[in-house]
Amino acid sequence: MPDKPQSLTFAICADIHQDIMHDGPDRLRSFTQAAVEAQVDMAIQLGDFCQPTEANRPFLAIWEALETERYNVLGNHDMDGGATREQTVAYMSMRARFYAFDIRGWHCVVLDGNDPEDPPKPGYPCGMAADQIEWLRADLQGTDLPVLLFIHQAMDRGDFGGADDVLALLSQINRAAGWQQVLAVFSGHHHLDYANCIDGIWHIQMNSMSNYWMGEDFVQVRYDDQIDAAYPYIKYTAPYRDPLYAIVRLQPDRSIHVDGFDSQWVGPSPADLGYVAAHGGNLPQAGASVRPGISTRLLKPETA
Repeated sequence: MPDKPQSLTFAICADIHQDIMHDGPDRLRSFTQAAVEAQVDMAIQLGDFCQPTEANRPFLAIWEALETERYNVLGNHDMDGGATREQTVAYMSMRARFYAFDIRGWHCVVLDGNDPEDPPKPGYPCGMAADQIEWLRADLQGTDLPVLLFIHQAMDRGDFGGADDVLALLSQINRAAGWQQVLAVFSGHHHLDYANCIDGIWHIQMNSMSNYWMGEDFVQVRYDDQIDAAYPYIKYTAPYRDPLYAIVRLQPDRSIHVDGFDSQWVGPSPADLGYVAAHGGNLPQAGASVRPGISTRLLKPETA
């Protein structure tokens, strides 16, 4: 086991959905201001940020004005409108679809969970192909630092292509190292709030900054007619009154402190509308993970 890493503080958010929400810029400004106030070492957004259009350049500029190390993860909705992953990578000034970097004695890996499965499944691609998994293997074998992974889609839900191979790889890396080298996987996509430990590795689901998607069976107009006309998809969601994000503090003992934020629903909650009763059985914590907040947590490697 190498020397202890330094403490690392980062701001993290997921699923702001600029192209759905009417107040995306205001939510993003709240996040960047919180990052400044917390004097973070880096900031990372976990995807479903914005489509790569000229109209979204001012929104992107808010993010790029944040004067700290900034990192981006590809979300499935970032390619809505016909953009390719490569075009989105260029628009966001990402170094690649998947990449790694070291900061303050921590090895951070950004993954792309948008590889199509073979054979393809209906809907958005969701998984990691063999070439990316082999890249990850080589990358992890090449570092002796503690590892954090960042990906849009969660790998612990059972609906991620290649999940078994990736989870097995992470466990193999830890066994070979003789300690919990791969410490945590941070994900978004599902707009839920939970932390799940698999084989000693924390899978930390970061709630959406903006809303919970319920779909056409639970339509509810939440704002005025003008907003509904301009942003017609909001009514398929249960929005959060305030932007959700977290400040994460990693300590030299590899404990993870997640400082979250709680808000309120705008209008009726998913429980009020019967969504949780209808779908809670298929959700973590029997639907309790559907909430307008990100929980404050202390996660320790020895409790894994």
